[in-house]
Amino acid sequence: MTELMDTVFLFDVDNTLLDNDRIQSDLGKHLAENYGAEVRDRFGVIFEQLRAELGYADYLGALERYRLEAMHDPKVLRIANWLVDYPFQERLYPNAIEVVKTAKQAGVTAILSDGDAVFQPRKIEKSGLWPVFGDNVLIYVHKELELADVESHFPARHYVLIDDKLRILDAVKRVWRDRVTTVFPRQGHYAADQRILSEFPPADITIDQIGELLEYDLAALVKR
Repeated sequence: MTELMDTVFLFDVDNTLLDNDRIQSDLGKHLAENYGAEVRDRFGVIFEQLRAELGYADYLGALERYRLEAMHDPKVLRIANWLVDYPFQERLYPNAIEVVKTAKQAGVTAILSDGDAVFQPRKIEKSGLWPVFGDNVLIYVHKELELADVESHFPARHYVLIDDKLRILDAVKRVWRDRVTTVFPRQGHYAADQRILSEFPPADITIDQIGELLEYDLAALVKR
């Protein structure tokens, strides 16, 4: 896109539109029931280590690392099948799709996510989000560092960023300043972390659930 748009709504995915904590919990239960608590716990440690390194949840990357430790256990290979076949559409937050469709009436909508190049696109596709956004999907490693590229794809006078991480909202606000309205849905473990909540300034708008945006005049958000 090269034409300057009035407003672009940028939606995060994990714990913003999709309950990623629930997916992680379901994976833990699956591992414990089918492979044992030791496998579940070890995978969990590797998963969190990799998340700390990368800044996003990398399920397949964690599985690859675990596989190196369990190379001689062929049963481990079936974990990947469970992951890619997971019913992601069942983990959309209530009214998430309706919020996106309503935002479309006030501007252009796009996904702005962090993640790997395989599992994250799969998750977005299988959840049913990809077609709702009309192929407007951006996935980076550290999206807050890629704002120039975001602007090249979606040049706009104003942006509305909806994300469950105050760190991301604050980083984007520091760059775009008055050109962005930040919206913080308090969903997921990051949004409940008191240390994080005290470390960063509040967003322009804070809501408890993504569906609450249906109560807002989304076109008026740019006038704040």
